[in-house]
Amino acid sequence: MTMDLFQKTEKDVYKNENAPLSLRMRPQGFGEFVGQEHILGEGKLLRRIVEADRISSLIFYGPPGCGKSALAGIIAKRTKAHFAQINAVNSGVARIQKEVSSALERISISGKRTILLIDEIHHFNKNQQDALLPDVEKAVIRMIGITTENPFYYVNPALISRSQVFKFEPLKNKAIEAVIGRAVEDNVNGLGKYNVVLEDEAVKHLVKISDGDARRALNALELGVLTTNPDRKGIVRFTLKIAEESIQKKAVIYDKKSDEHYNTISAFIKSMRGSDADAAIYWLAKMLYAGEDPRFIARRIVICAAEDVGNADPMALVVANAALQISEFVGMPEARITLAQAASYIASAPKSNAAYAGINDAMKDMEDKELLRVPKHLTKAGMKDYKYPHDYPGGYVEQEYLPGKKKYYSPKDSGYEKKIKERLEALENARRGKKRIPGKEK
Repeated sequence: MTMDLFQKTEKDVYKNENAPLSLRMRPQGFGEFVGQEHILGEGKLLRRIVEADRISSLIFYGPPGCGKSALAGIIAKRTKAHFAQINAVNSGVARIQKEVSSALERISISGKRTILLIDEIHHFNKNQQDALLPDVEKAVIRMIGITTENPFYYVNPALISRSQVFKFEPLKNKAIEAVIGRAVEDNVNGLGKYNVVLEDEAVKHLVKISDGDARRALNALELGVLTTNPDRKGIVRFTLKIAEESIQKKAVIYDKKSDEHYNTISAFIKSMRGSDADAAIYWLAKMLYAGEDPRFIARRIVICAAEDVGNADPMALVVANAALQISEFVGMPEARITLAQAASYIASAPKSNAAYAGINDAMKDMEDKELLRVPKHLTKAGMKDYKYPHDYPGGYVEQEYLPGKKKYYSPKDSGYEKKIKERLEALENARRGKKRIPGKEK
């Protein structure tokens, strides 16, 4: 018989010394739970729901190793309801119907509620999710769905509307450090019997590379400790080198609060601005290797496309925005490809900061000068005096759009912006009566 992860038995799976450290160290109560204070802090809704054993249908979503399954384990231990678990990867409609039948029987015999945990619920197709809907709505079962995907994309809206959705965030560095420290000190379920001494740099490396994933940090810690021989004093020294080997990634000096973080992103942006595609890709690789959020990098590429390329190549902003959207959708490691394409495109494109300079000048005028009134013929009240440009040859007619004729946008002779400059100059000459309006027939 296969033991359910949350089944209450004398040989609890958490106590099994052959289980992974990350499983053995799962918190047994809120006193051991770290992170997610925004939903599980004292007095927060989800905390109150669990402590009062008033579980309705819930959906937990967030990245791996942030505490979703750990909280489900706490619920399993605290609730007076029957707790059952299925995994959407290997369960179908038949399994759902079996659990619902058992829940109905349980209600008729003892009146006992049933909480059904569905791990990786995003793997259920529409028919499987529809099979859950009637019994979730009637509260025959209280569902807890766990997923690493955004449920608003992958879960039936009808199920969403009948559930309370809670978003779990990646664990913060201090939370990961606390998890590691507790694992080293715990003599029963942790690594306390190995007499481990942790180097500060080793812990920092595990924390940084685990990227908010406690499971990854604990798995690396356990691997390093179990494969390192103790010294003459019986001490297992967990060094930076061991940490790098355990998590299979060398340390890169790149803390998000350090100068190196700002220096690297600065070098990346300046390399794109300076048209050095090779340098841009190198600094991009360093950031990605160090665990930088690809979405942060993509946002900087978008800004660079608008600020430094501008209308010299309007496609630059399109490429950059596409890279941002793709980075949010696919994540790493595939996001590195689109980021490299966008960065190299921006670096190779002709440059102009004319639009950037123009908006800066206009914003300064907002602060320093008297605000201008909108000309009456541009307002709703003055529409009868407004000249609709498309009613005129070339789609242009002379009329006032800004009192005082302040110059903000001065296009350069770079790339496509050269054509823009030529058109604006032609319009200016036409206004002065020197040339015909561009596009207007002779």
